[in-house]
Amino acid sequence: MLSYDTINSALSAQPLFEAKTWQLSPEAWPLTPEQAAQLDHIGAACLEFHQALETLYLRSAADKNLLRNKPLVAPWIAEYLDRGKPAGLVQHAREGRQRGVFPTVLRPDLLLTEHGFALTELDSVPGGIGLTAFLNRLYEGADGAGIVGHGDRMIEGFYESLVALMPQKATPLIALLVSDEASTYRPEMQWLAGELQKRGRRVFCLRPDDVFPLGGALFFDAGGTPEKIDIIYRFFELFDLGGIRTAPYLFEAWGNGEVVIAPPMRHFQEEKLALALFHHHRLQDFWAENLSGRSLKLLRQLIPVSWVMDPAPLPPGAVLDGPRVGGRALADWSQLAAASQKERDLILKISGFHETAWGARSVVLGSDCSREEWQAGIDHALRLAPTNLHVLQEYQKPRRVQHPVYRHPPGAGLPVTAAAEAGRLRLCPYFFVVGGKTRLAGALATFCPPDKKIIHGMQDAVLLPCRIVG
Repeated sequence: MLSYDTINSALSAQPLFEAKTWQLSPEAWPLTPEQAAQLDHIGAACLEFHQALETLYLRSAADKNLLRNKPLVAPWIAEYLDRGKPAGLVQHAREGRQRGVFPTVLRPDLLLTEHGFALTELDSVPGGIGLTAFLNRLYEGADGAGIVGHGDRMIEGFYESLVALMPQKATPLIALLVSDEASTYRPEMQWLAGELQKRGRRVFCLRPDDVFPLGGALFFDAGGTPEKIDIIYRFFELFDLGGIRTAPYLFEAWGNGEVVIAPPMRHFQEEKLALALFHHHRLQDFWAENLSGRSLKLLRQLIPVSWVMDPAPLPPGAVLDGPRVGGRALADWSQLAAASQKERDLILKISGFHETAWGARSVVLGSDCSREEWQAGIDHALRLAPTNLHVLQEYQKPRRVQHPVYRHPPGAGLPVTAAAEAGRLRLCPYFFVVGGKTRLAGALATFCPPDKKIIHGMQDAVLLPCRIVG
């Protein structure tokens, strides 16, 4: 067990987030060997899902048949995923050189429910890489080799996933490009770059304005000397491109073959509605053909039933593929407003390419808000639909679990003590993709008070690494 002073001193000496705090615990989160083994299978399934999604998008965009032996042409899929995106970005995502290029880091958001894990999102530009590596190292001395990603597996795995993109160069120069929009995460990326520099790796954490074009390539000023950048790890969502002055230089250098960008700037890999497409009734044969049997079965167990809130008018007599209200199918998404509180056990969130698409900023939980707030959320979603689609997802309630948490006693001068507290858990495993395979390098647990229905990195939460027990 780690003392409060040990953890607090370590975090105070190396702040990993800008103006962000959380609660502390003496112990890493325990995972059973069975849960740890399932995480490995989940990582492989997530990569397969991305590979199948690329096929789905590109064949839809080209108006090609999606199935081997049956006709199924679905241009509406590409229209969904392209909606509201700049034409240049869409063209870039479809470039032939991009075929088979996937994010180097995959992080599913897994809720621990009464029935096991529920995969509510799949993030390809995740924060927390540096934080998880830091916590792994901090807790390893207390919890031993059982830490998931023990030692420096997070740090080395992150580096290996990037250098694998440029095998022809022994020591490529890597720039971790963190936008101002994502500045909260800059300290952890600076820490990550610093740790890799200690190992002799040429890795630098930069702002987008730090890079400049020269001879068709990208450079930055390293103490008065221009240094050529070989690989960019972009730590910003694609919606942020419009606010990045140097963004045109990124596209130009990539087009010239002078730089590799990870994750690739392919918008369809960052849309939450991809999980809704997995459940779309017209696409079940496609997923069965393009996923292995084990991954298909696992993803069907993990991904909550989800729908794309497309307000396109229906012909008379047609109904939506969606939840039911009052026992009846919907003919219009606006009819969701009449759902009872029990029927509103649904999550509403924007799909992507928007400043509210990360964190929990766009999330509305129907059963946890007033009817007026639910109505407002639906109206907002339908109003934005011409440029930004929303996703509706069945709410998977995390089960109550217990874990020791440090709390400050009310009396001044009294020691901080740890006691078992009830809460709910989100687990975020980090998979690095190397050689077409996923490697589990660590997992970050977010333990929230039981009254919090939506779990994210709030100040009331405890952020922990994970260890294997039993």
